[in-house]
Amino acid sequence: MTNGPSMKERLHQLWVQMKALQGEPGYIAMGMAIGVFIGMTPTIPFHTVIAITLAFILNGSKAAAAIGVWISNPVTIPFLYYSAFKTGTLLLNKPVPFNIKFESIHELLSLGFDVTAAMVAGGALLGILPAVLTYVITYRFFIVLRKKIKQKKLQSE
Repeated sequence: MTNGPSMKERLHQLWVQMKALQGEPGYIAMGMAIGVFIGMTPTIPFHTVIAITLAFILNGSKAAAAIGVWISNPVTIPFLYYSAFKTGTLLLNKPVPFNIKFESIHELLSLGFDVTAAMVAGGALLGILPAVLTYVITYRFFIVLRKKIKQKKLQSE
């Protein structure tokens, strides 16, 4: 009995999906950056909906935004959320004891406004740098990828 695809298979699937994204490099990079930014915030189970909505508003790739939110996964969420909480409490200058267990935004909201505000503010602040880096890396990746595809087409003609 198997438990689904291995991590290596999942990464390969993600790679294939990334390479198949359509649109100009800036459009794809904007979507990916939005997805990564939202993935850093404690807004599960709404990550994908929020990212796609923002991609629509900011003219980014909706598919890339959906892929970008996958930065938050069962392995990274505890680290992201703890870091967001700590950063948010420092940013808002509101020390709140950390004894938090939650699995959804609904549970987070039930912990009170101070905890929720700290995590959202911290997540937003921590999401800026990864989003900018994601934009630059994705943009460059698609410039190179499209150039290689164009060269292959020219060579095969």
